[in-house]
Order: sequence, then C-alpha cells, then structure tokens
Amino acid sequence: MDTPCEVLIHDDLLGLKGAKATLLSVASAAGYYEVNLFFGDRRHRALLPIARSIVIGAEPEEQVAAVVEVER
Repeated sequence: MDTPCEVLIHDDLLGLKGAKATLLSVASAAGYYEVNLFFGDRRHRALLPIARSIVIGAEPEEQVAAVVEVER
C-alpha cells in the first residue's frame, strides 16, 4: 500500500471493527502502523501494533482478467 491511504482498521483491544482511518506509515522494524483515526468527529494520531491490528485498504483492488496463453 502506498502511504498515505484510506484504510479500515480492526483491533480487538480498542474495539475497532472496520474503523475508517488514514494509514500514514508502516514502521516494520518498530512493529507499528501510524494512522489517523476518527473517534467521534475528531481525528487522532495513533500507533497500532502490527502484531495485533489488521489494516485493510478501503478501496477494492481492480479485477484483472487473467489471460493464459499456451504455446502448442
């Protein structure tokens, strides 16, 4: 995913199930996602642990028809 991008967040500890957020960065070595989350009508910066959070791109990927050519 490119950053920043709109995502949906799932995190059991915070009780987030499909919360809308903006993914700002991924710190793989440190083990967290940096996101802007909306709580109510206000936006808050949060660091979510990679091991416990699920980040899903808000926009579905384009479907590309697979074309397989077999040489005979």
